[in-house]
Amino acid sequence: MARTDHSFPAGSGSPAAAPAALRGRGAVTNVRHRFQKDDRVQVDDGWSASGLPADFVDAVPNTSVIPILPDVRRAPAAPKTTVTAEEARKILSRNDSPDIPFDVAVNPYRGCEHGCVYCYARPTHSYLGYSPGLDFETRLVAKANAVEALRAEISRPGYKPSPINIGSATDAYQPIERDWRLTRGMLELMLETRHPLTIVTKNALVARDLDLLAALAEQNLVVVYMSITTLDADMARTLEPRAAAPWRRLEAVRSLTAAGVPVGVLVAPVIPFINDDAMEHILQESKAAGAHYASYTVIRLPWEVKTLFEDWLNAHFPDRAQRVLHRIEDLRNGRRNDPNFGSRMRGTGIWADLLRQRFAVATRKLGLNRHRLALDCDRFLAPAPAGGSAALFPPAAAGAPVFPSPADAKASSGVPFASALPVAGAYGRGARQLRAMVAGQLSLFD
Repeated sequence: MARTDHSFPAGSGSPAAAPAALRGRGAVTNVRHRFQKDDRVQVDDGWSASGLPADFVDAVPNTSVIPILPDVRRAPAAPKTTVTAEEARKILSRNDSPDIPFDVAVNPYRGCEHGCVYCYARPTHSYLGYSPGLDFETRLVAKANAVEALRAEISRPGYKPSPINIGSATDAYQPIERDWRLTRGMLELMLETRHPLTIVTKNALVARDLDLLAALAEQNLVVVYMSITTLDADMARTLEPRAAAPWRRLEAVRSLTAAGVPVGVLVAPVIPFINDDAMEHILQESKAAGAHYASYTVIRLPWEVKTLFEDWLNAHFPDRAQRVLHRIEDLRNGRRNDPNFGSRMRGTGIWADLLRQRFAVATRKLGLNRHRLALDCDRFLAPAPAGGSAALFPPAAAGAPVFPSPADAKASSGVPFASALPVAGAYGRGARQLRAMVAGQLSLFD
């Protein structure tokens, strides 16, 4: 007689089993975000994988007649990626952190499809009412007017240029950039205005923009930092499932340096008992590919990332989960996270000191960080003002169709849309969406 395996007694209402890993996704759950007032807990209601009560399944001698339905708890369906367009009022963000090497940043997207479970930026999705878990890597937001919003900000009277970092809270070269091309649009603006910038990415897609990056490098206006956490493809697929494979990132480093673009490598983050043994190998291969600079950080677990990372450990590395967490606590003065300037990036204590020594020895032997490149801020040419807040989108060509918006229509950010948005001048998929709206094939709220 066939018997269905149950993790909990039928009808017990016990908490569901530990979350299972999802193919192609980093987080294994959608954790409750810190602003959420209600809470939801998954329970086993006693129904079997067939969708029928367990006692009934056990009593049927011929189980072939029982329709087999998917067991959502045991084999959850991986959520699909969705992208919502929003109209950004401001695009530049500023910080005064003493342990971040830039004070101005721009992020053309919210959320990141790379799915790195350790990402310190995951908690930012809470401000949208989304979970920092699976929502962060599946419910993405594209700032459709990013290029013109940036143009408007750097054209303001009294603006003083300093290197803008692209990709501080979301990877600007994540997969959706292939269609939206917002990052490329910003690079075109940077080249037009001779504005210095830095890029941090885990994606080989950065090599697509080699023409613009090489032109910027000729004027000492750009440095690209490639983040590499491991050279093991299987480990990379587990750590950051939709980022470029390690060999692809090294290939991009090689292409960029061959074109004269200065490149640094970030071994970030270092995770005890997961990838901490790979530091020297990553630095060696990066140097061989042409990298000039290197840095590293230790894993940070702010806010909801603590729970997400622990769930991920239990799903992928249950044999060492507690060892990893205890070592992180050793690096963080007994806590899972240390938010303090000066110690949050590299930790404290004997294990942090050991990592510093290893990094210093490796970079010295390889000849990395022998000099620091100071980008040129004196070449900046202010662009012509876009003509006010109503002109955040590029001017439409003569006769270009426009679509009217309801008077109270709002973007996903809550910002009202303009009364009429020109179809011309949008970038990538955004342009196709606008044309579809004009043709009546797509609702404003799709």
